[in-house]
Amino acid sequence: MSKPKPAMRKRGRKPFSMTAFKTQLTYHGLMLPSCILLILFSYVPMFGIIMAFQNFTPAEGIFRSEFVGFDNFIRLFTMDNIQQVLFNTLYIAIAKIILDIVVPVTFALLLNEVKNRFFVRTVQTIAYLPYFLSWVILAGVFVEILSPSGGLVNNILGIFGMEPVFFLGDKKWFPNVMIITDTWKNFGFSTIVYLAALTSVDQSLYEAARVDGASYMQQMIHITLPGIRGIVILMTVLSIGGVLDAGFDQIFNMYNPIVYETGDVLDTFVYRLGIKDMAFSLSTAVSLVKSVVSLILILISYKLADRFAGYKIF
Repeated sequence: MSKPKPAMRKRGRKPFSMTAFKTQLTYHGLMLPSCILLILFSYVPMFGIIMAFQNFTPAEGIFRSEFVGFDNFIRLFTMDNIQQVLFNTLYIAIAKIILDIVVPVTFALLLNEVKNRFFVRTVQTIAYLPYFLSWVILAGVFVEILSPSGGLVNNILGIFGMEPVFFLGDKKWFPNVMIITDTWKNFGFSTIVYLAALTSVDQSLYEAARVDGASYMQQMIHITLPGIRGIVILMTVLSIGGVLDAGFDQIFNMYNPIVYETGDVLDTFVYRLGIKDMAFSLSTAVSLVKSVVSLILILISYKLADRFAGYKIF
């Protein structure tokens, strides 16, 4: 008779151990302040979501305001300008996501080909500096640079005999200015991420490719880009979740009533509803819809990254 096989231990998480907990008590103590702050400022405010289903008035408070069900959501989707606001948000956000991938990757690939390390570090630092500046500061800078009277850009256009353009007051120009200025501000940070990824590419592959007579372009297409594919997918997936975040800080500091038609996005729309018009319930409904859509997009992007690239974030 054959001997019975020993019982296989089930794989999984280890059971809770008080001894291990006491050993790691210091680490748990270090995490405690962050956990408390996370609960207070991220989870407790979520109870305010109930206002989206109420006719909220500050005098009555959350617990005594009239419950109206989905009336605020029906009112939201029947508003005259909501479709234009959604279009503006998606247009600006998607364009930012595309350029925030294409521009840093291209810039990182170009810098990677430069052999002078001092030059690379200098250019890298210059490109990275705008990332540290807030939009409050940069908005003032761009208002002066793009001014139709005396602005640097319009002075240059005047040299070529072109008429001055009111970039921040023209409905056609404003969204594109938001996209370009955001890319200029943030591409330096992403470039550092991609340059770090390039250092992990096996250099022996380049040596073998040069022996086989591969050109720089062929090496870039067949070695460099596949080598950083993982980090490109990661950055793309992380940005897809914020597709409805078109950049409140930037637009709020640079837009004006003249360009509301093409420059108003969900975040600025919520600000005007909640703060200026005091439509607290309606603005909460907009924010809730935005959060739900963002969550769905994040889950879909994670699944797509795992299915088509075999890349898992967690």
